[in-house]
Amino acid sequence: MAIAKNTICLWYDKDAEEAARFYAGVFPDSEVKTVYRAPGDYPSGKEGDVLMVEFTVAGVPCLGLNGGPTFKHNEAFSFQIATDDQEETDRYWNAIVDNGGQESACGWCKDRWGISWQITPRVLMEAMAAGGGEAKRAFDAMMTMRKIDVAAIEAARRG
Repeated sequence: MAIAKNTICLWYDKDAEEAARFYAGVFPDSEVKTVYRAPGDYPSGKEGDVLMVEFTVAGVPCLGLNGGPTFKHNEAFSFQIATDDQEETDRYWNAIVDNGGQESACGWCKDRWGISWQITPRVLMEAMAAGGGEAKRAFDAMMTMRKIDVAAIEAARRG
């Protein structure tokens, strides 16, 4: 199997395969492709341990690297998942938060491995693209939210 020309590499302590399998079970167009085992001992593991996992998240090629506890995730990197309605927004948000994750503000949450996710209804992005008062009202409404409330954003767009 050929590795994509450009792949996002995500550093995990030791749970890359578990994380990849979780993402594949939650998001459409996601799958675990190849699990690479270490051919020899390395600083944070031993021969035979899962070293890397090739997977996709919503069509985006990723490589999970089990590199040990040296580096931690932060909000400087996030996946933004566009949703079509409240049901889809709730499904992804709840899957992440209810599986050991945590809520943040303005549609952001973190999974239990520390990866940040923006669960963003398309209606919010459409309002922002519209500009002017519509964007300002939608933005002001979003600033009060954790998980995005689609009906509240739609109402804010209308004024």
